[in-house]
Amino acid sequence: MALKLPAGMQITGDIKPAYESILTPEALALVTKLHRAFEGRRQELLAARVARQARIDAGEMPDFLPETKAIREGDWKIAPLPKALERRRTEITGPVEAKMIINAFNSGADSYMTDFEDSNSPNWHNQIQGQVNLYQAIRRELSFKNEAGKEYKLNDKVATLQIRPRGWHLDEKHVTVDGQRVAGGIFDFALVFFHNAKEQVARGAGPFYYLPKMESHLEARLWNDIFVMAQDHIGLPQGTIKATVLVETILATFEMEEILYELRNHSSGLNAGRWDYIFSCIKKFKKNKDFCLAQRGAITMEVPFMRSYALALVKACHKRGAPAMGGMSALIPIKNDPVANEKALAGIRHDKTRDANDGFDGGWVAHPGLVSIAAEEFQKVLGDRPNQWEKQRDENFGAKDFLNFQPEQPITEAGLRNNINVGIHYLGSWLAGNGCVPIHNLMEDAATAEISRSQVWQWVVSPKGILDDGRKVTVEMVRVMIAEELAKVKATVTGQGENTATYDQAAEIFDRMSLTPEYPEFLTLPLYEAMA
Repeated sequence: MALKLPAGMQITGDIKPAYESILTPEALALVTKLHRAFEGRRQELLAARVARQARIDAGEMPDFLPETKAIREGDWKIAPLPKALERRRTEITGPVEAKMIINAFNSGADSYMTDFEDSNSPNWHNQIQGQVNLYQAIRRELSFKNEAGKEYKLNDKVATLQIRPRGWHLDEKHVTVDGQRVAGGIFDFALVFFHNAKEQVARGAGPFYYLPKMESHLEARLWNDIFVMAQDHIGLPQGTIKATVLVETILATFEMEEILYELRNHSSGLNAGRWDYIFSCIKKFKKNKDFCLAQRGAITMEVPFMRSYALALVKACHKRGAPAMGGMSALIPIKNDPVANEKALAGIRHDKTRDANDGFDGGWVAHPGLVSIAAEEFQKVLGDRPNQWEKQRDENFGAKDFLNFQPEQPITEAGLRNNINVGIHYLGSWLAGNGCVPIHNLMEDAATAEISRSQVWQWVVSPKGILDDGRKVTVEMVRVMIAEELAKVKATVTGQGENTATYDQAAEIFDRMSLTPEYPEFLTLPLYEAMA
């Protein structure tokens, strides 16, 4: 059966029978309406990113905006939160795949951020089947049976759902309106909102969202205007939507209060998205010869630039009556190795203890087995309080704090090889349709793959890219290691019973993205064009 499309819309993706319940004329009419109203502004904002990057490449360093000083100094708060978002001690995240959705809903976490973005490989099937899965899950109709016959069903009590659409830089290449590709974020949001918002309101929890990858308050204003139009379109009161913004770019750090202000009627706080944040720092200052970060394992939340960013986020949120959410520790439980498992669990405890004592109101975990540990650490600090907004931080953080990029060492051969190995392994899985991959006992997504290839690129081009044994990181050195690490990755996935078909392509892409003279802005953009 052919879809009935709005005038001017074309869809090139395969339409399976289940997709027809999502790609309805009414839902696609909202996609078309939002595209026509806001695509011009999205393109202007993306062009503004390019212009800003050119100025940074030429030596300009970011600082607070003089034109928004009145907002930072003003006396205002975000709108009150609905009851379902008052308590967010533990939030679990994962892609919009049926088994993951059920396990996350049932995990015991306060909240579940289901993901159309970094932990999801955005092929057409994953995006639309994800919409089908969420439609069923919100109505408590979703179930799943694995190949062994094990059944997964939703519990009576489930986590509060929050949904992350794609970032502003990503298109949905299978859908065009008036000959232009539709924004991936608008496509994801419009479909899930149209079909589920009123159902979520009736059930007392939603519609709630997470917004990724923003670089300015003007990008937050665009989301706010989209929310206003969408609520009017289906007849929901203004302010029904609530959205948490991931502060995962260095530029957004200088505009945290302005971002809260733009979304103040729809805001549910900020989240410290640490892995993308590190990637953003590398990307923004890639041509600065004085900038060179140590290997990923040395960039903890305790290093100066990460520490000041996290504490400034707590300060901004609590000043404005907004939740401050801690980011993701990538550690996961380790089966069949009690010593390594205990070390991983201790790392999670340390991460959540620090966040709770710093003033965060909750934090993220990547695995259901970590929910209770994270909850315990926040319980110790918060007790029965839903949040700790009364904990107001009084430090003053400036550009010198956010831009204090230490440490620069160590950079080791093992660290270089790990970046290459993780990058190839993740890209191979992503190309095969899996965007959330356990590698070396860490849960990896697109953000950690971006760090991996970005650090390799930086160590090659920077005069400071020197291994601890004195060798300069070079193109030739990296190429030899790519071949060696590809062999290791293929041996690993073969041992796990997986197909290795995509890994040679992954190694070629990693080579191209980490060794080209001009740094490619996002790994996922050429990857997306290469996938079906």
